[in-house]
Amino acid sequence: MYLVTREIDFCYGHRLLNYEGKCRHLHGHNGKAIITVEADKLDERGMVLDFSDIKQVVSTWIDDNLDHRMILCKDDPAVSILQEMGEPLYLLDVNPTAENIARVIYEKTKSAGFPIVEARLWETPKCFATYRES
Repeated sequence: MYLVTREIDFCYGHRLLNYEGKCRHLHGHNGKAIITVEADKLDERGMVLDFSDIKQVVSTWIDDNLDHRMILCKDDPAVSILQEMGEPLYLLDVNPTAENIARVIYEKTKSAGFPIVEARLWETPKCFATYRES
């Protein structure tokens, strides 16, 4: 099995609902998404997938939807205030934890037709969450 991985850096803000720690407040991260795709054989170019294909599709989606946005649960009471202020948001049906953001990135990559194995979201230089299907 062959694997290739692409890193995508982006900045985002969020806060966690039903949480007692510091992350219950609006705050930001310099995040890094790591996308890993696989294939059991290489294409005619000798590649699983061209790194630039991942960049063109997945990095563009992240830039357009997650980068420099507040990623919030749609039920967060701050949503309506931020929308009134014209702040860019990306809303989830669930709490915007690193685990759930990794899953969103995984699902968007898979829906683009890439043979994704896992999506990893580094929230800080020492903490990351990974999503993969079982």
